[in-house]
Amino acid sequence: MELSGIIGYITGFAIMAVIYAIFSLGLNVHWGYTGLFNIGIAGFFALGAYTAALLTTASPDPLMFEDYIFGGDLPARLGAWNLGIDLWFFVALMAAALICGIVALFIGFLTLRLREDYLAIATLGIAESVRIIFLNEKWLANGSKGLYRIPKFLGELVSPQYYDYLFLGVVLVTLIVLYIAVNRTIKSPWGRVLKAIREDEVTTEASGKNVFNFKLQSFIFGAAIMGIGGALYAHNVRFVDPVTFDPLLATFIIWAMLMVGGSGNNKGAILGAFVVWAIWTGTQFLPGFLSDPNFRYVMIGLLILAVILLRPGGILGEERVVSRLSETPPGDASPET
Repeated sequence: MELSGIIGYITGFAIMAVIYAIFSLGLNVHWGYTGLFNIGIAGFFALGAYTAALLTTASPDPLMFEDYIFGGDLPARLGAWNLGIDLWFFVALMAAALICGIVALFIGFLTLRLREDYLAIATLGIAESVRIIFLNEKWLANGSKGLYRIPKFLGELVSPQYYDYLFLGVVLVTLIVLYIAVNRTIKSPWGRVLKAIREDEVTTEASGKNVFNFKLQSFIFGAAIMGIGGALYAHNVRFVDPVTFDPLLATFIIWAMLMVGGSGNNKGAILGAFVVWAIWTGTQFLPGFLSDPNFRYVMIGLLILAVILLRPGGILGEERVVSRLSETPPGDASPET
């Protein structure tokens, strides 16, 4: 393989790993910090991807969508305002986050009073319902054929040979912004309440906190992050269909990333995404039967088993800081009085 091909492969790998790291961050808000057992990630993945795709591509039913809802070609109208940048792309990201947040509000209001196992079953069922709606309602998103020719970010201004480098920069900036946002919120009083809920709901409620409201806010926040990941995925692969959001590919692998990297640690969530995605894509280069796509599940399963046995908290594990005052550097101890 030539050097240019190696660089191209690494760039494509990094783009997908970063996008999955965004999903892992969203799941970390749910499970790592709040203890919400959400196995319906595929539903928010699909909503984010389809929202971005429907807003930026020609609708399969122009009479119903463009003329009655958007009043014409939305990307073209936004392009008239872009002032040198693709405004539609940022609108698609914000819309994906908004739609996922609104749907999470309704789902959370109905399910967050359930116990962990019932919440898991409910979120899984809702995610499958979302996928089946997009599969069967052809007027909405072209059914099983999916949506294709999703436009590129600044696609008309950047040469195709350099586009992947540009998009890698876009997803990296998005990941950094979301990482900072999650870090700051988790270290705030609001985030400390989420950790208290994860450890002991009864004690937290006895302390005067409205546990349900905090869980609902966390659920919406994490879902919005997942929606942004779905939008970035759609504009990267430029094609979405219901098969993309199979639970194994859009839920299981993201849970594996968080478990491997370290639940309750944002750096671990990102690291786990890169490690698991490296295994997922790297198996294609193995010889013989080892390159079978089904062998990927075996490899990831073995990795999860190894992490559980050797490092139950994940590769990095959760960062637990009781008090900054307790972390006195050597030699700086206050003199006895």
